Amino acid sequence: MIQIDGSIGEGGGQILRTSIAMSAITQTPVRIFNIRAKRRNPGLRAQHLHAIKSVKNLCNARVINARIGSTEIEFIPNEISGGRFNIDVGTAGSVTLVLQALMLPALVAKDSTIIKIRGGTDVKWSPPIDYLRFVTLPILRKFG
Repeated sequence: MIQIDGSIGEGGGQILRTSIAMSAITQTPVRIFNIRAKRRNPGLRAQHLHAIKSVKNLCNARVINARIGSTEIEFIPNEISGGRFNIDVGTAGSVTLVLQALMLPALVAKDSTIIKIRGGTDVKWSPPIDYLRFVTLPILRKFG
């Protein structure tokens, strides 16, 4: 199991989102600790749980300790299967942050993946939806 210190660099949620995505793609278990350690309110928030649960469902992973406020999780992925997903981030949680964790694994899914997501599209401290539409997606399309 790969061990990742979530306090490295800016110590925010990006380490978590990227680690979960790469864990799913490589089918390598990961333990992430010190999650969001440099934030005023460390640990998982609702949008982080939605990201974890979404990738979990995409690859039928086993997740240990994923709950609001948790500063450590284990993510044990299986094959990325694809499918249809309805995600409601709730409140004003950022859909772009959830999609950061979900998009790359969805690209390599065994079957097609359809994602319907509801939540905040232009949320403070998050990439706006137009960045996703006009920058991220055109780059991902080049991968096929």
